[in-house]
Parts: sequence; C-alpha cells; structure tokens
Amino acid sequence: MIIAVDGPAASGKGTIARALAAHYKLPHLDTGLLYRAVGQTVLDRGGDPASALDAFEACDFADALLADPRLKLAAAGNAASVVSAHGSVRQALMDRQRAFAAQPGGAVLDGRDIGTVIAPDADAKLFVRATSAIRARRRYEELVRAGVATSFDRVLADIKARDLRDSTRAAAPLRQAEDAMLLDTSYMSIESAISRAIALVESRR
Repeated sequence: MIIAVDGPAASGKGTIARALAAHYKLPHLDTGLLYRAVGQTVLDRGGDPASALDAFEACDFADALLADPRLKLAAAGNAASVVSAHGSVRQALMDRQRAFAAQPGGAVLDGRDIGTVIAPDADAKLFVRATSAIRARRRYEELVRAGVATSFDRVLADIKARDLRDSTRAAAPLRQAEDAMLLDTSYMSIESAISRAIALVESRR
C-alpha cells in the first residue's frame, strides 16, 4: 500500500505521515528532507539556491546529511523552497523517491507533489492543510524550543513566502490532487488529526 501525504509547511503532514507509517508498519520518507539537503549543500558550498546549476550540482549530497539537525532550521527550509523550483533538481530526485515508493509492501511518503507527480497511483492520498497563522505559530514554537532566536512575525512572513513559491512554481507546484482527501488540522489536536488520517486511509482500503 502506497500512502501519499502532501501539504504546505508546518501543516502537520510529517507528523501524520510518520504516524501512518507506524500504524501500517510501512517505511516512511520525508521527501522535503531531500530538498532541504540540496538547499543546505548549496549554502555550504557558498552557492546561490536560485541558480539552477548550483542547485543541480548539490544533488550529489551524501545520505548522511539527511540526519543533520541543520536541515530543520529556517535557512535550509527557505533554500529548499527555492531549489525545488528548478526542474533539473526535481528530476534528479524523482527516481530516488519513486524507487522508495515502489518497494515491496509499499511505503508512506510526504511532501508537496507526492500525490500529483511522484506517486499519482497511490492507494490513498491525503492533502493536509492549516491556516498560515496556525502553521506559523507551530513553527515558531518549534524553533523557540530548539533555542533559535526569531519572532512570530518573521516566521509568518517566511511561511507565506514559501507558500507563494511552492504554489506558483512551474515545476510540480503544490496543489491538492483531484483524488486526494482533504484534512484540515487547524483546530485539531495531534491525536485527533492522526485518528482522522487513519480513518481516511481506511476508507480507501
């Protein structure tokens, strides 16, 4: 069984995807980490995320980078949003994601184009969303707990900027697949969101 979980930043899709993977005993891939790794590699090399060449050359990152805590920071997230707009980067990472989805038994993948591009034939597709203000509050509190100095207004501005880039890019823009089930987590607890997600997947089994 392949489960695709898409949605904007801080919507809860990652938490939901991990919970679904644990519930169904399936491997999980946070595809956003791949793009964050590319973005971080560009920054580490002193390149420009907006440069298609710099971004493409950064796709050779080592797997060990996926465990780097810097990938969770805003700098990597913003760089990821920029490099993901390059068609060459998306193509370079596509085979890796599709191979993960096609493994025996299935998998759970979360990102922004899983249900539309990476696994359009997934058995169950969820599109997870929440208001920009609530998503910014979640991300702000996460950063504060991590000891990162920032402000809510700055995080909100970053969230809105990423939403705009992700939804208007020419290559695989963020959008809800026609057959994806919508899950709005704005006013849901984590437990309620996970329970609802499982129920939605069960409705497609």
